[in-house]
Amino acid sequence: MNIVFMGTPAFAVPSLEALLAGGYKVVGVITQPDRPQGRKRILTPTPVKEAALRHGLPVLQPQKMRAPEAVEELAALCPDLIVTAAYGQILPKAVLDLPKLGCLNVHGSLLPTYRGGAPIQRSIINGEKETGVTLMYMAEGLDTGDMIEKVVVPIEDEDNSGTMFEKLSVAGAKLLMEQLPLILNGTAKRIPQNDAEASYAPNLSREDERIDWTASSRDIFNRVRGLVPFSGAFTLWNDEVFKIWSIAKPSGSASSSDVAPGTVLDLSAQGIEVKTGDGSVWLTRVQPAGKKAMEASEFIRGGVMKKGTVLS
Repeated sequence: MNIVFMGTPAFAVPSLEALLAGGYKVVGVITQPDRPQGRKRILTPTPVKEAALRHGLPVLQPQKMRAPEAVEELAALCPDLIVTAAYGQILPKAVLDLPKLGCLNVHGSLLPTYRGGAPIQRSIINGEKETGVTLMYMAEGLDTGDMIEKVVVPIEDEDNSGTMFEKLSVAGAKLLMEQLPLILNGTAKRIPQNDAEASYAPNLSREDERIDWTASSRDIFNRVRGLVPFSGAFTLWNDEVFKIWSIAKPSGSASSSDVAPGTVLDLSAQGIEVKTGDGSVWLTRVQPAGKKAMEASEFIRGGVMKKGTVLS
């Protein structure tokens, strides 16, 4: 049986590795094109490409999977089954119809909630207490195919998007390997999704990264966790971007200050206390414009930010 694996970020690597460790025949890997990374914009392969090359697997990197030539290259691999995990492109019907056993997707949410490209980040930003992975058959819609099985994973206050990506990637690989024998012998479940219960998790925009200081302390805490360690959150200080990489868990005690949200209330070894819509939060790791990320206590020692400063 020929399997083609399609995935891009580190989230997908455990599923690919599990297929190979399980003795399944992966005849090719499709991933997104190499992209410039970092300040020096160095062209960098995707984590899935790096894993595939370590195992000597053929790798295809079409700009658009809908392109006829991309579909032809995939068809030449003669897949009996396609397994995807965070590939990053919607597959056209021509691809979905290729393998006789269909196309599977390891999706990082408990469908039908959080369909789309950023389910893990948005589940944290929205303050969910749990999320999970759904193994599903792919259809033409956005994450609308029949579900096979799910696994629930709690979201702890100590978690951020990075830790949840790791937890869910491992859970997804395990779920795939548990269900694959049932899929191959035709006994796996097919559970239609209830579209009335669906919610969506579109890719994050720049505006999603900006902190609204009129929001509650818990909402701001969740937003930062949901954006770390990837883009981070930001506010404006002296009309320049001031990134925030970590916030202490809100204590639940409301600030008595009547100053405007975004006002710096205190600067100490604990960090930078900022007024919110219902109290305050402590920023513990920050990054001024043009500087590297640093502990807030280190930044404070420079003396460049004062009490009463208003972040916007």
